Amino acid sequence: MLRFGILASTVPLLLLGAFAGGDVSPGPQPCIALGDGAAQLAAAPAQASLHVSFTDDAARASVRVQIVDAPDEADFTVVDDIDAAEPAGCDGGAQPRLIAITPTPSGADPLILLSRDGDADYRIFVRSSRLSARDAAALIVGGHAQPAHLVAALGGRS
Repeated sequence: MLRFGILASTVPLLLLGAFAGGDVSPGPQPCIALGDGAAQLAAAPAQASLHVSFTDDAARASVRVQIVDAPDEADFTVVDDIDAAEPAGCDGGAQPRLIAITPTPSGADPLILLSRDGDADYRIFVRSSRLSARDAAALIVGGHAQPAHLVAALGGRS
């Protein structure tokens, strides 16, 4: 009887969330193809093999990502204004590298400065209703970053 009471109390909440525009279950996470691999934002930080953080302090940043105004100026472009469905970057192939955005930086993980200023390691152009500039920056930096244990084994060379 208690189980029925719990079920009866959760169904209206699920319906309310669905009608309010929320998702009952999380959708697929953003993913990009990179050479012979792929990078995907992790649904939870614990799933990720690499964590990235953001800063507004240029002196602390380990990677600089510039937001540009034209696709031809960018190293990485995201535009989702086409009607035809394209295959996702993570369909098939090897397991993608999972990347998480964390609020607190660690010493070994990339610390990204996202700005419109020049002198950047990467340039991105984002016109998307599904992917933010922060998400795009995390994917491009995380997809190209060397894991900390590999950098240490190489003596700091990347």
